[in-house]
Amino acid sequence: MRRLLHQGSRYFAVGVLQFLLDWLMFVVLSAAGMPVEPANVLGRISGAALGFWLNGRFTFTGDDNALGRRQFARFAVMWVGTTFFGTWAVAHVEQVLGLRWTWLAKPVIDLALSAVGFVLSRHWIYRR
Repeated sequence: MRRLLHQGSRYFAVGVLQFLLDWLMFVVLSAAGMPVEPANVLGRISGAALGFWLNGRFTFTGDDNALGRRQFARFAVMWVGTTFFGTWAVAHVEQVLGLRWTWLAKPVIDLALSAVGFVLSRHWIYRR
């Protein structure tokens, strides 16, 4: 239980940094006129690059964990799935409510996706 709390708190801290970078890129790009779909993907790429390394290096460290090609391949599979769903969701919100509501909805969408990401990271992605 102690390890779970330790990992959870570090995952949360890394997630805040990831989210800020991702959301800032998304808002700047979409405000500049880029459609929300590519703006979301580019924002998620920037956050993912930071998060993969920080989580592998500091959050999920230990004898039974690793940070290498196998872990990156697993991370990529998870990232594609969550990015597909998240991009669909922000596009739907924009279509129904408009761009400004999309900027507010993205944090809620990403929070739900981060819960999935934590479980997959802890039990699959960073395992040897």
